[in-house]
Amino acid sequence: MVRICAIRMHLIAYVIEFVVYLLWHGTCFMVFEYLLEKNMKKLYPFSKLPLRACVASILAISATTALADWTQADGLLGAVGADPNELKFMKDHNLKLGGWLNSSISANMNGSKGDGFNGPITFNDRSGEVQLNQLYLFLQKEVNVSGDKFDIGGRIDLMFGSDSIFTQAYGNAGVNRGNWDLNINGRDDRFYDFALPQAYAEFNLPVGSGIDVKVGHFYTIIGYEVVTAPDNFFITKPYTMQYGEPFTHTGVLANYAINDNWNVTAGAVTGSNTGGWDGNFDRGLGNWAFLGGATWTSDDAGTSLAATATAGHVAENNNGSWNMYSLVGKHDFTESLHYIIQHDHGYADKVTANGGAAEWYGINQYLIYDVNDKVSAGLRAEWFRDHDGYRINGPGRCFAAAGNAGTNFACPNNPAYPAGSNGYYAITAGMSYKPAKWLNLRPNIRYDFTDNLKAFDNGNGRNQLLVSADVVITF
Repeated sequence: MVRICAIRMHLIAYVIEFVVYLLWHGTCFMVFEYLLEKNMKKLYPFSKLPLRACVASILAISATTALADWTQADGLLGAVGADPNELKFMKDHNLKLGGWLNSSISANMNGSKGDGFNGPITFNDRSGEVQLNQLYLFLQKEVNVSGDKFDIGGRIDLMFGSDSIFTQAYGNAGVNRGNWDLNINGRDDRFYDFALPQAYAEFNLPVGSGIDVKVGHFYTIIGYEVVTAPDNFFITKPYTMQYGEPFTHTGVLANYAINDNWNVTAGAVTGSNTGGWDGNFDRGLGNWAFLGGATWTSDDAGTSLAATATAGHVAENNNGSWNMYSLVGKHDFTESLHYIIQHDHGYADKVTANGGAAEWYGINQYLIYDVNDKVSAGLRAEWFRDHDGYRINGPGRCFAAAGNAGTNFACPNNPAYPAGSNGYYAITAGMSYKPAKWLNLRPNIRYDFTDNLKAFDNGNGRNQLLVSADVVITF
């Protein structure tokens, strides 16, 4: 076991070293590109050595192919001419192997009495530490959705990193948890673990324009932001996503495109003590809940509105209601300026310590501007209300680690964070810079404050300023 732990730590160290290497080269490329475009020759004498080092690094990375080729490749492997998806076997069987690496670091400006946690913020929940958030791999056989013929496919995803604990199928903290992906790593590490967030078979039923059906374990359709790092604009996650929505489900989900404007989804999910949220394969299978929704998209695809919901009982032995809905509207003011608004509202009955109900709701707004095809800037404003103090109680990692094992392996010192009715507010500003299609650098600054509870700085503060940066490298 000691040897396995040592090997794992060496792997993490090598990966982090590689990330820092790419961050440096990405920054070098940005400076080099800027100087070329602006032709600022007067600056050259003052930056002679750094520029030479940067140029050398760029030439080293692109030694096997033209500069335009490696920046335009969809993945790092394609940039170096080693994309496995170009193999004849992969193409003949409509297979895709993919993945990414995501690593971040944060500086908490209000952590003088801290325990290393950034309050209830996730996924980059640690301050002053380089986190390997996601080392992610997936294998997929996509189905051809049409009304012509039956097709079968599927997908399986594997994640290693500090984000894994948030995506495991734990169902609920400390209540009859399953064994789908909770114990792959043996729970001997506070922050690094494995998760299997997706493992499903997929079918195309040739009815109408084609019905796409997933059977197994899959990501939720609820909300706007997602688990997968390349698909979000900001590093940090909103309270709405972490504490107000499910991440995954186990069950059956069907999707049908009525026409170019309307799309409907409906299914049944099981395996949890939280109304079908984050369900597994071997617990709570007698409790089924509804998952579904509809999406309208304008003719020019510049405006859309999605309404999704879950509805069911809390658990097999609790017939209380566990329901929530999510509304997500999107509108492009111009080709470069994008606006998103989201509203979630959840309700659960017979769940509090005294058998009462709990309610949570919130509103998120986003404004994202594409400066050019490589640089974007964005703002996010959020209000989340944990009306009965049921959804948030300190760092999310501590809640997720409070399972069947008895002790809290992620938070052995039991941080003294208060619980209770509270409103949470957050304003986030961020930037995305893509020197290549497969490389995304994202600086982020976020300010949080609360109505009543001291939710930050180990239960000593009502506000927090967090500065973060991360890198996403798509394979």
